[in-house]
Amino acid sequence: MFITIDEKDRRPIYLQVVDEIKSLIAKGELREGTQLPPVRQVAANLGVNLNTIATAYRELQEEGLISIKHGAGAIVTSSIANKSDDLRRPLRGALTQLVLAGLSSREILEIVTEELKQLLKGAK
Repeated sequence: MFITIDEKDRRPIYLQVVDEIKSLIAKGELREGTQLPPVRQVAANLGVNLNTIATAYRELQEEGLISIKHGAGAIVTSSIANKSDDLRRPLRGALTQLVLAGLSSREILEIVTEELKQLLKGAK
């Protein structure tokens, strides 16, 4: 599992980890049943506190994307594709922010298209 942290990103590190793992699930790189690396290993690889990774894993568990069993680790339990209704809310929020920033429909579609291309790059 390859995830990166952007120190210039204003989001908390745990949210960056959550989003990176969600992206890997969406791309099919982490499939249902895949075991995630232990919290300590991910924390060491990223050079962050292990509580940061534990928080990210708990967030993913609350969203129903992974299952955590103490001593057995974390396993991907669901595909993001099965969560499309739940994902509309944050998408709507992101689109609202773009509209409030004054972007036109065309500009928003270009941004969304580019982001989708980046997300799907290497997905198959």
